[in-house]
Amino acid sequence: MTIAGGLGAGHRTQFSVDGWNPAYGTSMEAEEQQLQESTADVTVDIEVPAPQWRPIDVTPGLAPPAATLFVDGVRRIEARVWISDEPAPGEQAADATPALCASYAAGVVCSTGPEAHVIKTDLRRGLFTVARHADGIMTRSGSYQAEQVKDGSASVPLMLRLSDALQRRLAEVEVQVALEARSESHKRGLPADDDLLIIDGPLRGRQHLPRAIGYIKSHRTTYLPQDLNALVGRLEPGQRTPVFLMGTSWQRHSWYLRLPGDPGAPWAGVVRIECSADLLPAEVVRLANLSQSCLARFASDSYKDSRAPQNLYPIGGLERELRHRLGDPKLLYRALREASRAPGGQRRRLQEHAAGDQCARASADPDPAVGVHAHVHAAATAQGGALTGGVGSGCLA
Repeated sequence: MTIAGGLGAGHRTQFSVDGWNPAYGTSMEAEEQQLQESTADVTVDIEVPAPQWRPIDVTPGLAPPAATLFVDGVRRIEARVWISDEPAPGEQAADATPALCASYAAGVVCSTGPEAHVIKTDLRRGLFTVARHADGIMTRSGSYQAEQVKDGSASVPLMLRLSDALQRRLAEVEVQVALEARSESHKRGLPADDDLLIIDGPLRGRQHLPRAIGYIKSHRTTYLPQDLNALVGRLEPGQRTPVFLMGTSWQRHSWYLRLPGDPGAPWAGVVRIECSADLLPAEVVRLANLSQSCLARFASDSYKDSRAPQNLYPIGGLERELRHRLGDPKLLYRALREASRAPGGQRRRLQEHAAGDQCARASADPDPAVGVHAHVHAAATAQGGALTGGVGSGCLA
């Protein structure tokens, strides 16, 4: 939205308002909204030579894929805990190490026409720790499987390494649900080679997936030379830039696309799309053209979504569904606190109950084996709904 106004007589100030709710940051996340120049190696003559760069319109008559699959994942830290090996009788306790108890989930929405349905979800909980003997935490509200994190550089804070490990596991689950969703859709009669997989976020680690593109909603850096980068701000709704190849710690093809939406800041409605660097130029251009014809119809409206138009309706609906499936953070936190205070035998029965073991022993004697204590350090701050199960199949508006 561009508004003319001013306080002084005869003075008119031109400004534009970013369409995103400030609670989500902005679509341009760099400091002071000035995108930082990237150090990536960029090749711009993949589709056309640099002197011929211009906005590219939607290809008329391009047939959409039989199915469009949207993949996304969510994560939430339920508690920060301290892990220490339980000392044997007569021995001194070892130093405790911090760890994260987290819930994370991934899912897939499939659109084959006017409606979109959740066809696959996978919810997991994990204990992310560097403690070598950690064996997971069981509570009455579920179990947290131990995820061992390797020791890294001392210059990287431990909590950052644990968070990165959580993000990697989430990415792995996203790949798994994408493969399973594709397999199930093919069993239902959809053509095996006529779908488009849209992954919310960078494509890194998922480049091997066929007919897949990464969908980046916000921008931190500029990758194009200054003269070509100016083209991005001149894109009309539905137009894209030519394809370019970029390499940082990994290589991928990319292009910018402006979605239809309310006018505003120079990059309002602009997203960046990625695909594998291993594809032939003709296939890359085909995916770029397909993204133009497919994504516009899913662009959200500002009165419905505070991150419009970049937060596509299927992705926004999937995020809400997945966060609901994570469960109530207060209940999960309370269960962790209870599990951390339980004595050895009582803790063992709690674990057996959470695992569904019908042969739980009644003895309350302390467990003589060396175990792992989990001491809850802080509460979760994220919001969530009631704990649910199963795979949803409702329509996403």
